[in-house]
Amino acid sequence: MMFLQTNPFAPSPEEITSKVDSAKIAANDLAQAIVTNPSEAFRQLGHEAIQFGLKVLLAIIIYIVGAWVIKLVKKALKKYFEARKTDKTVASFVTSFVSVALTVLLIVLTISTLGFDTTSLAALLAGSGVAIGMALSGTLQNFSGGLLLLAFKPFKVGDFIEAQGYAGTVAEMSIVSTRMNLPDNRSVTIPHGTLANGNINNYTRNPVRRLEWKVNLEYGVDSDACIAKLKEIVAANEFVLDDTTPGAVNPMAAVFQLSDSAVTFVARGWVLNENYWDAYFAVNDEIYKQLPASGFMFPFPQMDVHIRS
Repeated sequence: MMFLQTNPFAPSPEEITSKVDSAKIAANDLAQAIVTNPSEAFRQLGHEAIQFGLKVLLAIIIYIVGAWVIKLVKKALKKYFEARKTDKTVASFVTSFVSVALTVLLIVLTISTLGFDTTSLAALLAGSGVAIGMALSGTLQNFSGGLLLLAFKPFKVGDFIEAQGYAGTVAEMSIVSTRMNLPDNRSVTIPHGTLANGNINNYTRNPVRRLEWKVNLEYGVDSDACIAKLKEIVAANEFVLDDTTPGAVNPMAAVFQLSDSAVTFVARGWVLNENYWDAYFAVNDEIYKQLPASGFMFPFPQMDVHIRS
């Protein structure tokens, strides 16, 4: 057996009937007044029309002033957060939330100025809460995901992160989504619901990162001499750090893998985040120039064929 869920805030049939009867009575009174005393009836209609027009004008003024006040509040919050040096993620989230809340309050105030019963509006919204919640389940999920991101802070505005298949710099965080600028100048907006439930790779949270270079050389090279040369090249770069920097260690090199056609060497060094790509490309260039000049040749793919008679 299926039960229908009733809305406790919906008007009862008696209330609906009473309102309909009141409307009929008002219409009959107006018709009789026009028949018996048309001048007085039209004067009364004109008076009520003027009153309603004043209410509309007042509602428009309230909305314009309210929108201006909301704009001032957003600017004041921005200056306050900048003065307190508040985290940009928190500042963006709070500003967006306050703006939405004040806008909803302004709309309710504007409607009440027109003479509509806001109590009935609130009851209607409360009674439709389940339906609205189901319709906006994704938005509510994004809002709750934003609260989780704000609480645990896996990233902040300005960080370079990788999430949901995108890698870019966090530009803005609203109450339901995060906007990222990708390296090719595209802008991507990711909902907080999926962002909070997925993996987030933050490249800039730690100030120091490790770089790695893998080099294939031909078989027969002097491994010790090659390792020493790779260490020399990496350590000579101006961006590469040593163990005097917290979180970094001295550059190293080693034989990484014995492949089919080459011996793979690996060199590692630590750099600051802002110098990552500058160091990577510069060391690549030096490896390409110095290794062949020192007798360490890059191999071509090759295969040994043995023929038996």
